[in-house]
Amino acid sequence: MSDIPALHGPLPLTDGSALSEDGLAAAYPWPDRNVWVRAMMVTTLDGAAAGYDGLSGSVSSDADQLVFNAVRRHADAVLIGAGTLRAEQYTPMRAKPEDQQQRSADGQRPAPVLAVVSGSLNLPWDLPVWRESTHRPLVLTSAHADPGQLAIAGKHATVVTLQDITPTTIVTALTERGLTRIVCEGGPRLLRDLVAATLVDEADITLSPVFAGTAHSPTTAALAQVSTFRLGHVLQGDGALMMRYLADR
Repeated sequence: MSDIPALHGPLPLTDGSALSEDGLAAAYPWPDRNVWVRAMMVTTLDGAAAGYDGLSGSVSSDADQLVFNAVRRHADAVLIGAGTLRAEQYTPMRAKPEDQQQRSADGQRPAPVLAVVSGSLNLPWDLPVWRESTHRPLVLTSAHADPGQLAIAGKHATVVTLQDITPTTIVTALTERGLTRIVCEGGPRLLRDLVAATLVDEADITLSPVFAGTAHSPTTAALAQVSTFRLGHVLQGDGALMMRYLADR
């Protein structure tokens, strides 16, 4: 028997037609399980999670946002770390009227609930996300946090205190509140800890066809701007993707 793995492709193997909104939802379904945790991330060809401005949006794309929104559309909770909230300046969590109707039919809240993990509670309380989201955001923190900071946090969010801030206690705190469809959008440390605790059921990863060349990239020095590539083809074998990207010039 040959030890050489089989390769399949090139991809895509579809007829080239664009996915409808329903088709995209079918490609990223929420399984009928008590709890499902998704890790959602974008990375560049040189391994960066952010662009020159330190934001993920500068290495994202319209296509990536379609997937991002499709996953959020039927999520119960959007879980992030404090650093991600500060860096990305999250906007209010709402849902379109038609999505609210579908969520209601599925027994869900009208919109996802934002859940922020923070030990220090040093959060940007002036962001509209705290006061303009459909649901009051959750802040998960230590039961031993500074009482003054806890009081401030309580004015802006529903504070959930945990004896120990661990991936298990975080997920348990959400599921106890009926938030069982959880999408974690970062940061890297929170994602890593969830994976290490074997709590991540699914990873939705976008490989952006750019070299970021920033301090957020582990392999390259800084570039004045991102360098864009286009997808040539994708081969898959043994669960790995071998992608051919061509310089977009």
